[in-house]
Amino acid sequence: MSYENNARVISDDVFDLVNECFSQEKSSRNIEGRVNFFDTYNDYFVLTDDGSYSINSKEINHKVETLHTSTGAISESFEKFIKPMKFNYDEDIAILDICAGIGYNTSAAIADFIENSKDSSLTVDMVEISKATLACGLLVPSPIEAHDITRKAIEDELINQGYAALSVEDAEIPENIDINVYIEDARQTVQKLEDDTYDAIFLDPFSQNMAPELFSLEFFREFRRVIKDDGIVATYTSSAPVREAFIEADFYIGLGPIFGRKQGGTLASPNPAMLDTSLPKNDEIRIALSDVGIPFRDPNLNDNSDVILERRTEERHNARHNTKISSAVKTPIFLACEMDDEKLKRRVERNLAKMNIPSTTSEEAYYIVECENNYSEKQDSENNSRNRILDMKKRLKKVKMGKL
Repeated sequence: MSYENNARVISDDVFDLVNECFSQEKSSRNIEGRVNFFDTYNDYFVLTDDGSYSINSKEINHKVETLHTSTGAISESFEKFIKPMKFNYDEDIAILDICAGIGYNTSAAIADFIENSKDSSLTVDMVEISKATLACGLLVPSPIEAHDITRKAIEDELINQGYAALSVEDAEIPENIDINVYIEDARQTVQKLEDDTYDAIFLDPFSQNMAPELFSLEFFREFRRVIKDDGIVATYTSSAPVREAFIEADFYIGLGPIFGRKQGGTLASPNPAMLDTSLPKNDEIRIALSDVGIPFRDPNLNDNSDVILERRTEERHNARHNTKISSAVKTPIFLACEMDDEKLKRRVERNLAKMNIPSTTSEEAYYIVECENNYSEKQDSENNSRNRILDMKKRLKKVKMGKL
């Protein structure tokens, strides 16, 4: 199976139907299949709470999910990817939209730009590996007017690549908006981009377990190269390896909005002043101290997901009890805590003992997490999640080496 087919996330049924629709369009030179597609196959689309449509994923780990939260597909784009940004609409804005899908994140950015800008320009570089997924953006009803602009850009590129044959979309792309659509592996795209280009990067792969290559340390180092000093990366995930990868790639990190999930996503920026809210305290501790915080690695930006997942599993195994506290029973979060559950306490302290930490209330335990005494939900240039995580990592290493 090709990387493109392996990486796409829409269901097999929708994938085949969409490909057939556009194949017939090319052979018949008739728009009826595209125009009638949604009405014919609307059972394959999912109406979310805000009236916008999503699409079912293919079966992953014996589960089928929608590409967007049921709370609202287009609302999710505004809440998670637009509201956290601190755009200066008096200046030109450039956005990199990774895993652009059916175009909702780009459409939200366009709508926000049109509402707030005056004389500036907007450039959006959309990256999506699956032609069929992008084509779905031409088939679902547009949830907002700006999506019609995105659809036009998608259609132009699908025609350019010979996937679509006819120009059906009649929206005009404003002169001050430039949309570039890259239909390829995002890892290859990002290496071709210019330094210090983007005010924002939207990172929206379906899941880290399906696409760890789009959450790797090396991929984020490319983000660090192409983003501006005041730029912000936004992603929905609260994953420890993803947050650690941002830190190792020289980003500050903060908590993203909570929308349609129990936990907030992640924001990252070269400039700590762009990030208002710290990660939850226990998240910081687990990232810093346990093997769960070991990032995905893709040294040459060309490994498949299985290789990357296996590499991380092996690295976690080797680090556990050597350079990292075991993540079992969330051991690190009990440092400097009294424990009443004796059975759990025994398990926790067995894990700690292997890292030269005698107990949860030992001198070593208090020393490692001392910086969390200054924890503040509101973060600043000195007291922030990145600095606390790095401090705890250094202290754990010192304790493990017996140098306290």
